[in-house]
Amino acid sequence: MRQPFALLLLLAAYAVSGQTLAPAPGNQTLSLADALAIAQGKYPAIKASLEQQAAAQHQIGVAKTAYLPRLDMLWQTNRATDNNRTGLLLPQSVLPSISGPVAVDAPGRSAWSSAGGVLINWQPLDFGERAAQVNVARNGALAAVSATKLTRLGIAAATASAYLDVVAAQQLVSVAQANVSRMQTFADSVHVLVDNKLRPGADSSQADAQLALARTQLIQTQTQEKVRLAVLADFLQLPTQQVKLDPASVLSAPPAADPEATSVNAHPAAQQESALVERQRAQLRVLSRSYAPVFDLLGSISGRGTGLDAQGNFMGGTFGLAPNTLNWAGAVQVSFPAFDIFKIHQEKKVQAANVRAEQMRYQQTMDDVSVQVEQAQAKLDGARQIAQNTPIEVAAAQQSEQQQRARFQSSLATVVEVAVAESILTQAQGDDAIARLNVWRAIADLAVARGNVAPFLKMLGK
Repeated sequence: MRQPFALLLLLAAYAVSGQTLAPAPGNQTLSLADALAIAQGKYPAIKASLEQQAAAQHQIGVAKTAYLPRLDMLWQTNRATDNNRTGLLLPQSVLPSISGPVAVDAPGRSAWSSAGGVLINWQPLDFGERAAQVNVARNGALAAVSATKLTRLGIAAATASAYLDVVAAQQLVSVAQANVSRMQTFADSVHVLVDNKLRPGADSSQADAQLALARTQLIQTQTQEKVRLAVLADFLQLPTQQVKLDPASVLSAPPAADPEATSVNAHPAAQQESALVERQRAQLRVLSRSYAPVFDLLGSISGRGTGLDAQGNFMGGTFGLAPNTLNWAGAVQVSFPAFDIFKIHQEKKVQAANVRAEQMRYQQTMDDVSVQVEQAQAKLDGARQIAQNTPIEVAAAQQSEQQQRARFQSSLATVVEVAVAESILTQAQGDDAIARLNVWRAIADLAVARGNVAPFLKMLGK
């Protein structure tokens, strides 16, 4: 079935975009391009990968918030005693601190206290550390985009394979049905000869056995068709009974030309590893920028309220319930963790090793992709040669089957010899039925190995 031009364009662009066109299933038949579009739009693994891509993209915004000033606000109102005593207490988080002079002894008496304030803190200089953190997040997002492309590519490959498996199973069912029909006709003719005492009775038993074997093979192929259809339905996220195929495009003669070649560097796996290498390098730059003075601009407005006067006397009533003494402050603060140089020096060594390891993984990925392309090309060449040879195989098997039937009619051949000829013919027809499908499968595998199924879809549309 020839695909509409708009559908082909959108499907061809799926590897670089999160948008896909998924035809409504209904009762319509599905071409291979339709099946790929539905899987791209509905398969959960792709949806999960898209969410991870969105999360990585939002991490860039999180990193950029480091450029914003920090604003802290505080309000507290309490009722407490104020039995203050002179003395030293080391910093801790359990005992509340009390400020002010020593209060007049009044055990058990309490007063209101309140405090509120705003502190703004902004770092005007960071010597490139925040920019490096943003770069880390940005490269993480690029890696996530490539991971989504890689997931899409994997699902496209699996869906195409499942689709071709179903079509191959259907073709083998047709071959098995034809074999049953021939064996039924042959068994009927043998029974006529046996009934007329022209052949021994053992021939009818042998013919019936071969007919039963052909029926068993038909049942097996029908079972395989159902199993493979269930696998395809899972990729399409559809009930099995709604999956109806239109395999015309993949049953046609495959093109002699290979799919359009693309650069190995454009493969999603290579792009993902490249982004991960850059992310590790950006993390190393973060460490390189972290050993520097930290400049902070501080601004504060605060208020305090207390129910005691300057001599520590309780004023009673609602005194201290709200702040009545205000303060403001502005400051420039510079801090420098001088001895962190030893820790940062070792962390940079660790990160440098991580960069080299990621570079080696990138090189391994490039080698693996190149080998996969070579293997896929070799399989395509072999599949084409087999597809050219199977018609010869079928013609010879058909001639042999006809000759053995004629010899049997002339009492020059046995039932077993005819059955062997029928088996060879069935095998040859099966080989020929899937030979063209295997060429299409090899073309799809080559496109997947190169990292882009768009050329394969373009060939389907011709």
